[in-house]
Amino acid sequence: MHFFSDNATPVCPAVMAAIAAADRADHGYDGDGWSARLDGAFSDLFETPVRALWLATGTAANSIALATLCPPYGGVICHEEAHILIDECGAPGFFTHGATLMPLPGDGAKLTPDSVTARLRMIRPDVHQSPARAISITNATEYGRAYTPAEVAALGDIAKGHGLGFHMDGARFANAVAHLGCTPADITWRAGVDALSFGCVKNGGMVGEALLFFGDAAPARAADAARWRKRSGHLFSKGRYLAAQILAMIEGDLWLRNAHAANGAAQALAASVAERLLHPVEANELFVRLTADEAARLRAQGFDFYDWGDGAARLVTNWSQDAQSVAPLAQALKALDHG
Repeated sequence: MHFFSDNATPVCPAVMAAIAAADRADHGYDGDGWSARLDGAFSDLFETPVRALWLATGTAANSIALATLCPPYGGVICHEEAHILIDECGAPGFFTHGATLMPLPGDGAKLTPDSVTARLRMIRPDVHQSPARAISITNATEYGRAYTPAEVAALGDIAKGHGLGFHMDGARFANAVAHLGCTPADITWRAGVDALSFGCVKNGGMVGEALLFFGDAAPARAADAARWRKRSGHLFSKGRYLAAQILAMIEGDLWLRNAHAANGAAQALAASVAERLLHPVEANELFVRLTADEAARLRAQGFDFYDWGDGAARLVTNWSQDAQSVAPLAQALKALDHG
């Protein structure tokens, strides 16, 4: 009955078991055996050397990533509805000590090569304007749209050609990969991404996200990120509990199975409201047209969700759901069209 957010879901049993298994003495901070395995586990998953750090929140992962890519006087090109701009209370500016976010429009909360190129052309090469130093995209986007490998690569080419860092907010990265059927490498480092915030909490974790760095600059950026983590108060004294959750997610492909479950539940709902959809359903979020009366009728039946602008609602499915468990909402949505 709960469709507010995948942040509100229970912890996946395998993750809870991993936390319990880590409940024994080991080294503190990130010197434990679980934290030491993160680089290797993510390197296997992404088919390339990876430097990985655990962090408490997605906001910290995004902001610290940008702090390693963009100086205080620089700018980060992002979508005008990006989470880093709309929902993080200025955290990117706080962590970067003042970098400017440069928002652009785009359907489905996606940046396009043309809009990014046009924005770059507008910036004068003098000291009076902030130069762009990074591009940040969200995959899946704030409207549940998945950037394809080709779309990411097109933006990656622009980043490389202009000497910009390239960050991906992957709070729902697993859902994008599950939808696309590609490898994690295809929409990250092979497409030019330098830093990825790999989401875990929305996909069944309790607390803890992963910040990943790719490429030749990864060791230096990860070292900088580690200092940002300490400086910002995110260096847990018992980091093994975060690392254990992340490892439980990725070492047995639980991250992908959970994402497939959430996406499948979303598709089951989408089939019941095809004419009401505002965006294609490519992850685990649906944006549907609802009148205030229709929304009230659904809530009276016990379904919860967020209103999303005038005449729209957002429904979010999660790892613990499937077509059967969301069937009551699917039926209630269908009934709206029949009086």
